[in-house]
Amino acid sequence: MSRIEPDVVAEGKRLLAAASNQSVPLRLLGGVAIGLRAPGELAPAFRRSYADLDFATSRKGVGATTALFREEGYEPQVAFNALHGGDRLLFFDTGNERQLDVFVGAFSMCHKIPLDGRIEIDEISIPLAELLLTKLQVVQLNEKDVRDALAILHDHPVADADGETLNVRRVAELCSCDWGLWRTITQNLRVCRDFADSYDVPDRQTLDARIDSLLERIEAEPKSRSWRLRAKVGDRKRWYDLPEEVA
Repeated sequence: MSRIEPDVVAEGKRLLAAASNQSVPLRLLGGVAIGLRAPGELAPAFRRSYADLDFATSRKGVGATTALFREEGYEPQVAFNALHGGDRLLFFDTGNERQLDVFVGAFSMCHKIPLDGRIEIDEISIPLAELLLTKLQVVQLNEKDVRDALAILHDHPVADADGETLNVRRVAELCSCDWGLWRTITQNLRVCRDFADSYDVPDRQTLDARIDSLLERIEAEPKSRSWRLRAKVGDRKRWYDLPEEVA
């Protein structure tokens, strides 16, 4: 019998435990990660259903990660993994009709969020700073992205440290060397604040203060030469990638 849990959150926990037992550098990202990192139960405004699991591993961890998922009952997408395994891996839970994504060394969609040296900072997920950026890097936010981003910002203080705080220094540093990322992240922080009017946010004052703190720190961070050069081009050239859908 398959050991795979039909409940996606329970399965995420099970896989994290299996990875920990085998010292595989595997961490969650996505909605399940945000729910598990919440200091308590998510407020009703931020709750949603979860369809799939997303993970990140290090470049050195690809072999161990692939072996782990095979052992745990997942089928690798052989052709995709052979072609893209240096950046991303796909596995399938056929019994529950779920796809499992593993990002390798970085999260790359509309923008690239580097994860080198950051995978093992927290036991459950990639650090909160990167977890937020994976949501805000989407150029056209959907409702689940907004809910997830607001949940992180509402539930976690901002500070110059990782752990249970959102590392504002890390966010600012990444935005200071990539104008395109800066453009999308600052735009989407403001979009999320506007969308918050549509939700019954428990502590709107704290949420707004944290968004303001992030924006202020991002703007104050000294910008790289490449950032300044790209800023001169501005919106005249597309500043984001168009990720392909994976069937």
